[in-house]
Order: sequence, then structure tokens, then C-alpha cells
Amino acid sequence: MNAVTHRPPFREQLAALWAKDPQRLLCVGLDPDPERLPQPLRSLPIAEAVERFLVGVVEATLPYVCAFKPQFAHFAAHGWEAVLTRVIAAIRHHAPEIPVILDAKRGDIGSTAAFYAQEAFERYEADALTVNPYLGTDSLSPYWTRYPDRGLFVLCRTSNPGGDDLQFVSLASGERLYEHVVRWTVERWNPHGQTGLVVGATYPEEIARVRAIASSAPLLVPGIGAQGGDIAATVAAGFASRAFPALLLNSSRAILYADSGDDWQRAAGAAAQTTAQAIAAALPSV
Repeated sequence: MNAVTHRPPFREQLAALWAKDPQRLLCVGLDPDPERLPQPLRSLPIAEAVERFLVGVVEATLPYVCAFKPQFAHFAAHGWEAVLTRVIAAIRHHAPEIPVILDAKRGDIGSTAAFYAQEAFERYEADALTVNPYLGTDSLSPYWTRYPDRGLFVLCRTSNPGGDDLQFVSLASGERLYEHVVRWTVERWNPHGQTGLVVGATYPEEIARVRAIASSAPLLVPGIGAQGGDIAATVAAGFASRAFPALLLNSSRAILYADSGDDWQRAAGAAAQTTAQAIAAALPSV
């Protein structure tokens, strides 16, 4: 295996950011769509245009974020893995204290998971990775065994309507399947304290239930932007404490594609600022 660049443990990175500013809960998703690039960039070769676009968004939104979350499929589908590498390098250059969460939702048998872990944490040098728990403990253990400092976000209660098909199934114990995932994450899948959960903003009641079971686990919450999740309801359901908020609210398209003209970079920064202000306004006074 290649040498891993030294980074502080994922949870320490979050704690350090939140110690300075407990209101810094915005995570910006980096989901490039070649059909939605700003007009001024469309004359460039597509890979160059995507890279300039994403680096521009990173530069514009840095003052407001606690993490960036590149979505792997948006890069790999077009053969832009090198672009992803350079965008992560740009984040490290501009703000090495900001963690990168690689959103790849990996889930496979242990021998394959070991290679997915190597890809995420060595090839891309991500600080955390989203994973699918459906194959159970042996499919997750390679991540924390080989990379105990890196973060994992276990899919739990996702924001898509079809998530009900499995996640809301009732078990013999009386729990829903997503609640069982929460308990196993807290009790069995968190040996180094670096594991969190993915819970969609479109289901604030379930966020509250997750938080009741997992009182201090970081929650990665997509869906507050284009998917229409309510910021105030999400914060009320998932906020933990001023000492360690443990809440990352993700917005992607609403920030990335705030403007398609010459003002696209300023518009992305303004959208991030507006979202961050809405999050801050929703926080309880502690």
C-alpha cells in the first residue's frame, strides 16, 4: 500500500472546526454535471471546465463550510478521476483544516472493501467515506482496521422516497430497520470513534429518532437544498450540543448551480452564505 498522507483523525478535524465556530455546519456537495456548467466555461475542454468550476466553488464557499463532499459517480462516469484528485488537492491547498468526505456509498465483501478503503484513503486521500451496511460487519471492518483515523458515514435513513422499501421495515424487536442500523453503528461499528450516520433532511422525525439512539455520532444530512429539506426542522431534530454539534448539513445543487452566467462563482458563495445563515438562525441558543 502507498503511504497515507498524515491527517488528524476525522472526528478531531470536526471538533477543531466546531470549537472555533459551532455554527459552521454546512457541507457542500461537489456533484459536477456537464449539462449544467456555467456558460462562460463551456468553451473549454470539458475536464478542464469541470475542474475550474469546482475549484471556483470551493474558493467561494470556504468561509462557510465544515466539509466538502465530492460525489464519486459524478466523476467516474466521465473518466474524471484525475479531476477529482486535483480538486481534493485544491481543497488541501486552500483550507487543509476542512475535511473531505468521499461520497461513494461503498458496500461489498471484506476482501473487496479493503481495496475500496485503499482507493478512498490512499488514492484520493479522503478524510471520510460513505458506506452501505447491507453486507454487515465483515464488509465494514476493513475500513476501520486498516485506517482507524478515517471517518465512515453509514447509510441509515436516506432522503429518497424509495428508502422506505427497506429502511422502514419493522423487525421482530419492534424497531425499524434503520433504527437497528443506528444501534449497530453505535455499539459495533464504531471501534475508534470515527463512525457517523447518513440521515436525510426530508425526514426530520427520523433524524430525531436517530439522534435519540446515537447521541453524539456525527450525522451527515443531505437534502436541505434542492431536495427541499427544512433547515429549521432538521437542526431541531439533529443538533447535539455546542461542545460538539456533530451535524453536517449538505447542500449540493442549490449552491453549485446558483447561477449559470458570468456571476456563477459569486452566486455560489452567496448561496452558501445564505444557507449557512439559515442554519445559524435555526440553532438553539446554548
